[in-house]
Amino acid sequence: MATKLRPLLFAAAGLCVATAALAIALFSPCGSGEEDVVVEVRPATSVADIRREMHGGVGFDLACRLFSFRQPRTGRYVFAPSTSWFRCVHLLRNHAQTPVRLVLPSVRTMADLSAFLSRHLMMDSVSVADALARPSLLDSLGFTAETVPALFIPDTYELWWDMAPEAFLLRMRREYDRFWTEERRLLAGRQGLTPVEVATLASILDEETANNAEKPAVAGMYLNRLRRDMLLQADPTVKFALGDFSLRRIRHGHLEVESPYNTYRVKGLPPGPIRIASTSSIDAVLHAAEHPYLYMCANADFSGTHVFAATYAEHLANARRYQQALNARGVN
Repeated sequence: MATKLRPLLFAAAGLCVATAALAIALFSPCGSGEEDVVVEVRPATSVADIRREMHGGVGFDLACRLFSFRQPRTGRYVFAPSTSWFRCVHLLRNHAQTPVRLVLPSVRTMADLSAFLSRHLMMDSVSVADALARPSLLDSLGFTAETVPALFIPDTYELWWDMAPEAFLLRMRREYDRFWTEERRLLAGRQGLTPVEVATLASILDEETANNAEKPAVAGMYLNRLRRDMLLQADPTVKFALGDFSLRRIRHGHLEVESPYNTYRVKGLPPGPIRIASTSSIDAVLHAAEHPYLYMCANADFSGTHVFAATYAEHLANARRYQQALNARGVN
């Protein structure tokens, strides 16, 4: 009798060993080091591609069979190295993406924004550029091609990696409405501006100075000019009109450019922001300093700050000092 049972016992033992081996493989970790395992699944990505990218083996294959995982869905998935193959495939099959923490920057152009998004999300720059130039879509969001830079509020957002450009813009509209609280809108109204106009003036501030401490004074100077129906005469708007932000010195010929953005020729604010405005500049406009200054000029010490003047004669003296400093440094 014992002789007859021996093969059965060996078979049972073998089955137990095989089952244990499969269980070990199934619940073994997907990573071998300390770094997270990142998988980006695009429309053409197959299960075989994922297996190759993750260096999957028996554990991955077994989990795929258990979950009938045959058709991956797009997304960015981040797994801790200790995550089991069972858990990895479960999350992949259920489209349990890991949100991307995207720090939206204060970039100059919509082309820059399109390129930035294509580097960090599954969007291609052409699709983003198309969405940003589509009148019907922009109109549904309450913006135009000129004013759409005001839609974007630089901050850190959690986004789905595979979201479409249209979904991204809708999300930005919700963030815009969240940012422009009743209090901020009230402050804008006290300055005689709409939120888009605040962003437009703030974008000029960003090009004028990187010194957050002096931004309220710069904002106050431009608001004084607007209230007196004076030309803003903001050099950054000329650079924008010319499409050349590399200019270090604005000369008379530059001021003749025909453009609604040339504030040396056209009164009031330009048609829209000349870049995505930073929140520090937006707040500087909302809390602009009250002073009598109507003019400003870059400081001749090249500290990145400005000197302000209440009269044109004072301004001319400041400007002469700055021009002399530029000449001494050979700046063209």
